Amino acid sequence: MKTVRGLILCGGQGVRLRPITYYFQKTMIPIGTKQKPLLEYVVRLHHFHGITDIALLVNYKAEQILNYFDDGSRFGVKISYVHDRPQLKGTSGLVLNVYKQGLVNTRDTLLIYYGDILTNMNLKDLLHYHESKQASATIALCSGFTIRVGVADLDEEGKILGFVEKPKIEKPVSMGILALKGETLKDIEQLQEKKCEVDLMRDLVPHLIKEGKPVYGYLSNDFWYDVGSTEAYEKLNPKLVEDLLAYLF
Repeated sequence: MKTVRGLILCGGQGVRLRPITYYFQKTMIPIGTKQKPLLEYVVRLHHFHGITDIALLVNYKAEQILNYFDDGSRFGVKISYVHDRPQLKGTSGLVLNVYKQGLVNTRDTLLIYYGDILTNMNLKDLLHYHESKQASATIALCSGFTIRVGVADLDEEGKILGFVEKPKIEKPVSMGILALKGETLKDIEQLQEKKCEVDLMRDLVPHLIKEGKPVYGYLSNDFWYDVGSTEAYEKLNPKLVEDLLAYLF
């Protein structure tokens, strides 16, 4: 397998987690009975699966992250810090910034992880799947996702014919984790030249598909939780976190 570089997105302001994120970087909010930062679980998951070269893409309240993780040696990993550049906007711009800094190259495999996601997914299996498919991009997917709002079925006059509160989606949804072939950095550069703000999921993935490049989905049944909103954070069971992720410690 090619050299794997872990890129963790942890620079957002966490608007959906306000007012908590007025005081915390969103990836530093305490979770579980140990009250460890969310990002520590993410870093330890990378280490557990042998991904020890990690870049943290930081911006908002970056000092909280730097002060806690330092060079990563306490967690058995090597951590580099990449601060956002205003001229490179969007999640693809963040990744391109890492490339511009010389921390990754087109021969690497990039494992991109959205920092507000908590999971016990086997990252090594995802990477092996990505490699076996010789994919340009492989997106981790989960089926049975529950929408947090009610869904209505309307007729032409606006009469509600049916209503389901918080239904489960049949189609797989993105888990906020994806593997990229290093060569896709060139695709990001091309998109960035045409568009001011380029998003990985909204722009890069459809571009790769349109260009006929192999894009695969890795379907996982593992635990997965988006901690990115106040409602979700309040509902996250601390004991469940420890039961499912204690092995990381």
